Amino acid sequence: MIIQPTSLAALTWLGAASGTTAESWRIGVVLSARPLGVSDQGKMVLQIGGMTVEADALGGHGSAQNPLLPGQTQTPLPAQFQVRVLSLGSQPTLEVMLPQASESMAQVALRERLPQQNGLAPLLATVQALAQRPVMRQLPAALRPVLAQLEQAMRSPADVTTGAGLREAIARSGLFMESSLAQNPALAAGVGEEDWKAVLLKLSSLLDSYAPPRGSPLNPGQGSSGNETPPPLLQRGLQPQGRAEGSAAQLATLAAMAADDDAGPLLGQLHTAVRAALARVEVAQLEATTVPAWMVEIPIKSRDGKDVLQLQLDHAPDASGDGPRQWTLGFAIDLPTLGAVQGELQLHDLRLSVRLWAERASTTERLEQQFTALRHRLAACGLLLDQLTCQTGVPQAHGRHSANLLKATA
Repeated sequence: MIIQPTSLAALTWLGAASGTTAESWRIGVVLSARPLGVSDQGKMVLQIGGMTVEADALGGHGSAQNPLLPGQTQTPLPAQFQVRVLSLGSQPTLEVMLPQASESMAQVALRERLPQQNGLAPLLATVQALAQRPVMRQLPAALRPVLAQLEQAMRSPADVTTGAGLREAIARSGLFMESSLAQNPALAAGVGEEDWKAVLLKLSSLLDSYAPPRGSPLNPGQGSSGNETPPPLLQRGLQPQGRAEGSAAQLATLAAMAADDDAGPLLGQLHTAVRAALARVEVAQLEATTVPAWMVEIPIKSRDGKDVLQLQLDHAPDASGDGPRQWTLGFAIDLPTLGAVQGELQLHDLRLSVRLWAERASTTERLEQQFTALRHRLAACGLLLDQLTCQTGVPQAHGRHSANLLKATA
């Protein structure tokens, strides 16, 4: 691809080409690029490395040719791609680096979002800090109703302790937002009010106008740590997530932000946490397109704080191929009063096996005291209970599913 300067960037480009400015333009360097349109002369207008340039496609680079030119039918350039500097001079040459044909768009999107994602605990802690005065009075008026919607999209303990309530919480977890809209576009307004991802999108868009994202989210152990990017949730398995408020240092930081008259730092922290939580939902959506399983995270609000309920649901065909499928539901939660609790329910036809784990011995005893009542309720539902146990100690997390991307480096 031959790059020529636009009239607005000519001087800057000439300096960059001669090596006197724009140190990032060196032979072999890979730069980010995105198409902006087509000029009056029929050339592609691109933004490369923060500079606007025009491009002529060379023969032999058919995948890089502009699809908007008359008579052209080549594959369009993606919204974002990369180029490698091959030569400099008055007409530098750049190589367009498009994703390999063997890599699906879902895999590309997954690789982009993995380094950005993080758990919900930092977001929930920041929202909790925002509810404190005097910083609440400093928030933009347009932001307050959306924060109220975010609070409303969280579920209460009573919501998830009934079958219908849990079903509704899963449906509004953000994992199925696009599917709900596709099935019934008339529900768009309702989905926007109640769906977790829809509210995150609205809040992220609004925060773009008020505050840039700040650094790394709080509690980085649940998301990216250093240069290491954890694999998607299904490959990591269930992990009880404690409250971010449990860290004295994190609580002190948020309290200091909330006490300040300037809401900017806390808004920046909120923007970072919202973007990370949104990426987390999208990673779960993308992974669900490759395996018959779902990983759902549901924020739970109570009077004394906010927690995260993690659910994993997958199914497998019967070994004979003719019988009913086997469904497995796993859950994990970390409550201040009980500690980390994890469980797995396996249902095959009408036969059910239940295994529970509790971090604390006292919690194990409390759960075992409920076993008799649980057996009676399951029998009343017509289920045959094959196993019901509770062990002290949370098992090591492991995922049942793997994909092409097992580990990535940010």
